[in-house]
Amino acid sequence: MKDAIIDFLKSDGIAHNLDMSTSTKRDFMEAFIETIQKPRGWNYKMQFTGPTGTNAVEAALKLARRVTGRETVIAFTHGFHGMTLGALACTANSYFRNAAGVPLNHVQRFPFGKSLQEMAAVYSDASSGYEPPAAVLVEPIQAEGGVNVAAKEWLKELQAFAQSRGALFILDDIQAGCGRTGSYFSFDGMGLDPDIITLAKGIGGFGTPLAMNLVKPEHDKHWSPGEHTGTFRGQGISFVAGREAMRYFEDDSFLNEVKRKGEMMEGSLNKIASSNGAKGFEVRGRGMMQGLDTQDGALAKQIIARCFENGLLVGGCGPLGRVIKLIPPLTIPDADLEEGLKILENSTQSIAEAA
Repeated sequence: MKDAIIDFLKSDGIAHNLDMSTSTKRDFMEAFIETIQKPRGWNYKMQFTGPTGTNAVEAALKLARRVTGRETVIAFTHGFHGMTLGALACTANSYFRNAAGVPLNHVQRFPFGKSLQEMAAVYSDASSGYEPPAAVLVEPIQAEGGVNVAAKEWLKELQAFAQSRGALFILDDIQAGCGRTGSYFSFDGMGLDPDIITLAKGIGGFGTPLAMNLVKPEHDKHWSPGEHTGTFRGQGISFVAGREAMRYFEDDSFLNEVKRKGEMMEGSLNKIASSNGAKGFEVRGRGMMQGLDTQDGALAKQIIARCFENGLLVGGCGPLGRVIKLIPPLTIPDADLEEGLKILENSTQSIAEAA
């Protein structure tokens, strides 16, 4: 990816092209279609939004409201979808929401991963006061929310709920997608058929900014030309790096490595959890997105600080930051991964024993 970027810059490639077509954009799109869409039998339209995940979510919400003529979006507890106002309205975390400075409306929130009976009941009751939803927006794996993994059965039931009520089913795979879980999408193999998939982060390759929505053609046609535009709807460096990143997914070898490293991570976290059984530590995740729920935000903060002192950077997430989230580079060498996991283990034990 680095070499491709350098070659692109040396060749005076078109680094910034607004919304216009370029050969680098075409090459990325062709690679994504051949590598990701065709093997799945998909025919999604590809919409490049602004360069971040929240831009992708905003575009998805805008389109869902346009398609359905409705306003309300169903989102879920502990969900995180971005920091701009529409996406922030769907984000649950009060710390982030309180920074908005204005009301965050047109969203109904229900418990993530729990029974959908109550939700179905209120939307079936003409006197409930709940307006028909424009969309159901959900992360198959809530990363910022605490590495909460939705069950396949729950997601399928949620999709059926959306379809039965004429709402768009939107899967936010911005943090958990692009190979992070050991498959390209975190929901691969579940038999889901989302109306829109939001992607960002990993698709740009090499840390370059790029965001993209996969939209069913029957919904995409509701856009008018130039109706949703932007200065950075994909720029040359990201397309070049992202096209190179597609090569990692041309066969299963790289994803098999992600699965293997994910098992290393899960095994190490389970060892830590079993060593602290009295504290009720829990391990959650899939592939190379794993979380250690310490059940205590203050304790997690101390462990994270000790890890930093010993040369390991990890972050907290979930309620009160009590979940230590591990999202190392997918290309991390085994030796580095093992060293990081050992630092986490030692740091956790030293803090837990002193607590």
